[in-house]
Amino acid sequence: MSVSVEKVEKNVVALEVTVEAEKFVVAVNQAAKSLAKKVNVPGFRKGKAPRRMVELHLGKEALYDEALDHLIGPAYSEAVVESGIEPVDRPEVDLVQIEEGKNLIFKAKVIVKPEVELGDYKGLQIEQDAASVSEEQVLEELKSKQQQHARLVTLEVGKVENDDTVTIDFEGFTDGVAFIGGKAESYELVIGSGTFIPGFEEGLIGAEVGQDLDVNVTFPDEYHSTELAGKAAVFKTSIKKIQRKELSPLDDEFAKDVSEFETLDELKTDLRNKLMKTVESQVKADHLKAVITKVVDNASVEIPEVMFTERVKLMVEDLNRNLTQQGMTLEQYYQFTNSNEQVMLERLRPQAAESVKTELVLEAIGKAEGIEVTEDEVNEEIQKLSERYKQDAKTLKQALMARGELGFYIQSLTSDKTVNFLVEQNA
Repeated sequence: MSVSVEKVEKNVVALEVTVEAEKFVVAVNQAAKSLAKKVNVPGFRKGKAPRRMVELHLGKEALYDEALDHLIGPAYSEAVVESGIEPVDRPEVDLVQIEEGKNLIFKAKVIVKPEVELGDYKGLQIEQDAASVSEEQVLEELKSKQQQHARLVTLEVGKVENDDTVTIDFEGFTDGVAFIGGKAESYELVIGSGTFIPGFEEGLIGAEVGQDLDVNVTFPDEYHSTELAGKAAVFKTSIKKIQRKELSPLDDEFAKDVSEFETLDELKTDLRNKLMKTVESQVKADHLKAVITKVVDNASVEIPEVMFTERVKLMVEDLNRNLTQQGMTLEQYYQFTNSNEQVMLERLRPQAAESVKTELVLEAIGKAEGIEVTEDEVNEEIQKLSERYKQDAKTLKQALMARGELGFYIQSLTSDKTVNFLVEQNA
């Protein structure tokens, strides 16, 4: 087999593939045997008709079509490897010559991975911010812990305030008619949580235990139920119970109650250390992102539309999987977010474009710098994965290979290694 490559236009090439005449004859003969098993040829049992009779019965074109189905795919794959191109879409195949006794010749026009023109990616001197934690941040963490361990006290008298937990009965009406899903009894609601539609929680502030009141609201225009969207409604509500948080004083006793520490100062030191680790991690992540963003911005590449389309499709599939795990369908998500498939595709496109360009640029830098992962590095990472998922490392690697995922895994490790290289070169 021989291959010639012709650049048709930017990011598009045409492979002219020549398959030896002998291989084509073998493929046609095999096609005749295969078809003989599928059709009834008068005078012969299934699978026993000779090629000449199968050809007379079905026509030569049927034999050629069957032969091409089994021949062109492998020949194209071999041509891709031999030519060194990287297709990103299915090829358009045209037959140039098809005749027994002669070489089979076909052309495969295909979109390929674009070439990246790298800009400056070393010596950019992007500084990393210093990590610091203020006393105010520590105090906020302490107050948050204080809120988490607050005790709910039932009020005998008093009025509803923000952050109270109220137990209510309610029923909603539009145009004087109760609507489905608008009724509940002994419902616990935290005022200020934003659980209900705008205006409802605010309408309860100032109400007393045992009080009945009408809360007037208007459903948002983008509300997920089209029957209620934009409509005015009244909720007939009864306040059954008011509970308010009782905060413990921030002292040594509080520290003993909520942690393993004996004093408040020890607790604050622990909170400060944990905050510092979080801040350091965030600062490092921000610096890494800044480096990659600058490097990618400095590069230029004309990305084929099909690469955007495929990336968006993968992103929607990921979203669908995550929603399924949460017990929600994609259609329900569209309804709740007042969107549809087309809106979602347009919304994801900028993120897809950034993702594709970043991958292409990192790959180009990796090749330019000769960055590769070793077998030992791959095995080390697989060992970490096996420990995390409590699987045998050898079995896990074999599973990755069997599913054809090891290559993607190696590509991801190479990308990570390239990112680390860029951070080192642009500190």
